[in-house]
Amino acid sequence: MATTTSLFKYVTSAPTPKAPPLRPANWVPLAVALAGGLALVVFVAANHGVKSAVLLALGLGLGFVLFHSRFGFTSAWRQLVAVGNGTGLRAHAVLLGTTATLFALIIGTGAGLFGSTPTPSAGPLGVGLVLGAFLFGLGMQLGGACASGTLFAVGSGQSTIVLTLGGFIVGSVLFAWQWELVRDLPALPPFVLSDHVGWFGSWAITIAVLAGIVLVTRYIQKRRVPPPVDVVPSASGLARALRGSWPLWVGALALAALGGLVLLVSGGAWGITSAFGLWGAKFLQVLGLHPETWAFWQQPAQAKSLAAPILTDKTSLTDIGIMFGAAVAAAAGGAWTFHKRIPWRTALAAILGGIIMGIGARLAQGCNIGAYLAGIASGSLHGWIWGLAALAGTWVGLRGRTLFGLPNPKPRDSVC
Repeated sequence: MATTTSLFKYVTSAPTPKAPPLRPANWVPLAVALAGGLALVVFVAANHGVKSAVLLALGLGLGFVLFHSRFGFTSAWRQLVAVGNGTGLRAHAVLLGTTATLFALIIGTGAGLFGSTPTPSAGPLGVGLVLGAFLFGLGMQLGGACASGTLFAVGSGQSTIVLTLGGFIVGSVLFAWQWELVRDLPALPPFVLSDHVGWFGSWAITIAVLAGIVLVTRYIQKRRVPPPVDVVPSASGLARALRGSWPLWVGALALAALGGLVLLVSGGAWGITSAFGLWGAKFLQVLGLHPETWAFWQQPAQAKSLAAPILTDKTSLTDIGIMFGAAVAAAAGGAWTFHKRIPWRTALAAILGGIIMGIGARLAQGCNIGAYLAGIASGSLHGWIWGLAALAGTWVGLRGRTLFGLPNPKPRDSVC
């Protein structure tokens, strides 16, 4: 009988070269990130309550796991489309399947902490979803990172991705400014499987589709014989948990568990990009401008969010936590770095990719986490449509990368 490890190996494995030795820990960034993250958790607990502090702490965990497993969305789609390597997409299947299992248990039983009532993530099926996901897929290939990858790369000191994050915020602000132009795009109501076949039926269908994806990607990979996925510096024994690289399946399980806890604590799935528009609007207010007069920010839920402190916003808390957690992980592994010289074409691609992703995520009402992961795990059809449209955007984005002198394809040329 196959062991659990061998089953995961079947889903995610690819031949890899031997890992090089670890570099010494970056002690100053490690001390700053660790002290800053812990101090922020204490501050949030004292000023905004235990629930907010727990969400921030979960963000720290997410950032730590994302860095150590280098869990990829951008690179996974790029490797599949460009060279037929389905390793990353099979890791997605592990993450999606495990998250779907946890969501079915949590939402199906109504379990929740801090008085929350867990609900599925469902989005409308329309032009905004397809166009937004397509733009996101294109933008992440130019920007070099997805939503979660942007945050953990910024935390690990990658200066190019700081530009991507800036573009992300700008794109989100532009969308909010011109929201009235797209507010009435044609769309059908959300379709959630559990409304029709119950939570067990929803879970079974989701797992069956994911199993089919695993088989298809293995078939493609056998026919194309792609190059192996590169490895990052690793360690052995217990040291690997804190300083080395983790197998993709370990990262998938850990991310699913932390995402399930976010759902339990907050009542909603883990998300990323809604915070970027909020940060941009807050910054405009500091400059003396008035985004609160825009139609987007006059919607009741958005107005409430803009009026409240950032450290009470669920998505902002986990986003900030991801950056601190990734900084701790990178510095402990000797991988924290800050590049001062960025080729101008790379910088331009990062900013442009971020702007496109910011607009795309808001059009689709979610990114690779808030729509793709949370949607599919919730049994919502919009998650699957998002993934297909983003895959099409990836195909276009691969061609767009050449305009900026970005290498294509390379398994190691992305942080996400």
